[in-house]
Amino acid sequence: VDINERKLYEHTWFEDFDVVERDLTFGIKILCHCSFWHLQASLTVFLFLLFSSMPSEMLMKIFSYLDAVSLLSVGCVNKRFYHLANDNGIWLKIYSRCFQPKRTIWAMKSEQTETVSLGCAALCDRKPGCWKEEYIFKQIAAVKTRVMRLVKPVDPYTGLPCKNKEAMKASGLSWIIVLKDKNGKEHVMEKANLSFKDTSVTIIWYSTDLPCLDILSTLKLYGVMPLLSDQSGAPIKNGPRLRSLIAEYHLANLTESSVAVGADKLVQLFSLNPGLLVGLWKKNEIAFVIVNLHYHQLLERSTLGSATVQYALPPNKPVLDDVDPEYGLHDYNLHVDMHGGSCTYLCGTFRGLFCRKGDIANGYLRLTVVSLKDHTKHVPLPGTLGLSWETDVFKGNVKDCYVMDVTLLDETGKPFWCFSAPVHVEPSSKASCLYDYMGPIYTTDYADAEGKVSVELVWLEETKEYIIVNLVLYISTKKVNDWYGTNY
Repeated sequence: VDINERKLYEHTWFEDFDVVERDLTFGIKILCHCSFWHLQASLTVFLFLLFSSMPSEMLMKIFSYLDAVSLLSVGCVNKRFYHLANDNGIWLKIYSRCFQPKRTIWAMKSEQTETVSLGCAALCDRKPGCWKEEYIFKQIAAVKTRVMRLVKPVDPYTGLPCKNKEAMKASGLSWIIVLKDKNGKEHVMEKANLSFKDTSVTIIWYSTDLPCLDILSTLKLYGVMPLLSDQSGAPIKNGPRLRSLIAEYHLANLTESSVAVGADKLVQLFSLNPGLLVGLWKKNEIAFVIVNLHYHQLLERSTLGSATVQYALPPNKPVLDDVDPEYGLHDYNLHVDMHGGSCTYLCGTFRGLFCRKGDIANGYLRLTVVSLKDHTKHVPLPGTLGLSWETDVFKGNVKDCYVMDVTLLDETGKPFWCFSAPVHVEPSSKASCLYDYMGPIYTTDYADAEGKVSVELVWLEETKEYIIVNLVLYISTKKVNDWYGTNY
């Protein structure tokens, strides 16, 4: 601080010395009478009283040495700090350091003169906080540009961006769950393990401090993205973050309202759409929570919503075709993944799926992927199906259940119906009519508002593997009509 500034601060400080002395004396009394366990809290109160007693000019000088993250944090203390931390002069300096001009025209001396004059002009007729908003918007735009560059190339087999994983890491995207009990108290779970697959990501949360299921009412899933980046472009994870609500699940009466997927000696698994799996210990306590998220529109759903409202996917604009009498019934492509933790049982693409008008029944189009009659297309699944899980203390494998990822593309290669969900295998009730395989028949079924999936498998004891002998997709005619503008 130069001499004139120091004199100004000293003069202002000693004008309010009586107020400062009174507040500091009160703070010291608190420190002298507190116990060891309350020392940290009392010290915080003391420091707050110290800073609150300072003149605004001195606080502004201190704030001018803070970075963007610290300045935003200071602005959350109280109304006075908020207005001081909104100063355009401070934020203009931060903005200039982060977003420097790309080219220089004049010598150093001229450039400095130009910067000062630009700063003076930029501070005039600007509302407080204007440069803070400009800085934050520019940071968000820079992250968006990097992410859009990564998601531009599309995989022809899945119709999804090739570098989804890299784009999520570049944006600093993560996911959290908020468990709300019946008294309104929220329990936030941030630490999670991620497992990236071809078309989905599996997220698992576990802790010894998870509340009992009996007291919980809802579970909310959020996408969380850092608001700011450092000079290298890496997201600042300990700074301010944006929350985007992805899904909300009701946990009251979970064991009755959900689907029991399976169990082992330690846990029971219960599934809720879309893609939620809750593992319970035998005493009805939560062991872990697993969420399966399909990559389709995942970045948008995880970043463009708000803390209370989910991101609404833009409606598809149908392209009418009055020439093709079976428009919307053919040229579908399917990419399907079946996995259970670290094991992948199937990763395949099936092309040229179609449905005749006569096969439309009960409000569904029937797309046959694997037929009972064509044994050349039957698909083996190596190993025993099961879903692996792990916590801090225990780990296990629940047999006869797995995660199914379905990506159905329309005739133009756009994702038409996508989901990632846990499913289970159960013995079939109908008698076997297969002559090529000797073994029990099992089925796997999935259904949501847009369609259904039906899988039939045969267990071969000799080779210890399942064979998919029938795989059929049932697509809602409403979904088809809305997508293509037809009237089936």
